[in-house]
Amino acid sequence: MIELEGVPELIDPVMVAAFEGWNDAGDAASAAVAHLDREWKGEVFAALDAEDYYDFQVNRPTVFLEDGVRKITWPTTRLSVVRVGGDKPRDLVLVRGIEPSMRWRSFCNEILGFAHELGVEMLVVLGALLGDTPHTRPVPVSGVTSDPDLARTMDLEESKYEGPTGIVGILQEACTHAGVPAVSLWAAVPHYVSQPPNPKATLALLNRLEDLLDLRIPLGELSEDARAWQLGVDQLAAEDSEVAEYVQSLEEARDTAELPEASGEAIAREFERYLRRRDPQAGPGLATDGGLGDGRDGGYLRDSPSGRTRPPKPPKAEGGQGPARAEDGPAKQQGKPDREPGEERTADAGGPPAAEGSEDAGPKGSGGAASTESEGTDAKGSGSADPADRPDSPDPDSSED
Repeated sequence: MIELEGVPELIDPVMVAAFEGWNDAGDAASAAVAHLDREWKGEVFAALDAEDYYDFQVNRPTVFLEDGVRKITWPTTRLSVVRVGGDKPRDLVLVRGIEPSMRWRSFCNEILGFAHELGVEMLVVLGALLGDTPHTRPVPVSGVTSDPDLARTMDLEESKYEGPTGIVGILQEACTHAGVPAVSLWAAVPHYVSQPPNPKATLALLNRLEDLLDLRIPLGELSEDARAWQLGVDQLAAEDSEVAEYVQSLEEARDTAELPEASGEAIAREFERYLRRRDPQAGPGLATDGGLGDGRDGGYLRDSPSGRTRPPKPPKAEGGQGPARAEDGPAKQQGKPDREPGEERTADAGGPPAAEGSEDAGPKGSGGAASTESEGTDAKGSGSADPADRPDSPDPDSSED
């Protein structure tokens, strides 16, 4: 029995989770949950015992000094609560950490134990995977669930993925068996510019979460960061004719595939978001119709103080057939099955393939120590995702677990 002290009775709570590593390409998903926690001033009420779930040689603790005293911060998963105000106030339970190294079933049971005690109505897991998507187009975000009824009522895709999975897929399956409605949202990150951060993908996930939960999320400087990020990538791509040509081929393929979406429900969704963000009560910091609401075009990459790195040239397929496709990357190199139909292909940036809600995280190396436990800023993988547990990235227009 989990006993929670100091946690008030929650209003229509929804649990939103993200895990660093294999399911977190470009740190897009973990950054989205961190943004919610920061903007709504989340209060941490629990942290899982790091000793039970993490291999400290993979996810190393970090050491820091506080008032001259040496302390250690251990990698862990933290839970916090935020209150969303407005006409229809509700609470979000935020779960943020790194993919555990062991005892996944116990890990999921512990998370579900908190969900039960807090009366959580639904669990939403955020993920990001590498795929064949151009950085100049809106970031594809797929919504996936294993519940057929939920798929129909919330306009989601029902997961049919088969293959390797990560903690996102395991947690979603655990929710299914426990009778807890669960959804995973997956953003596709361009495999040729997979280095974190990726504010454009983070923004796209938050926009989709807004639509799913009918919330208004304060975006702060995220829209500006996304524009700066895109401008930076534009400049880097322009310096390399081969990369520029490859990006153009992705744009043409994407535009052709999405042509039918320029009507119907897609337009209705955009119009609803536009009206919601015109609400005078929305306040500063919310995206406007001119922003990168759903990962729309705009500028993007902001250079880091340490300088930026040129995007790697896309590998050539044998026989000189041009840049290698995402699915020809980690999935084949590591002997993992190819993408599931309707899912975006995964391109590796050093991590396993993405999937329908794919989620296997790679180690994040940090080293440190402290008497407190944190989300383990140690094991960040290049992030592949598995919407429902898959090693391949879902198609920009398809869903993933």
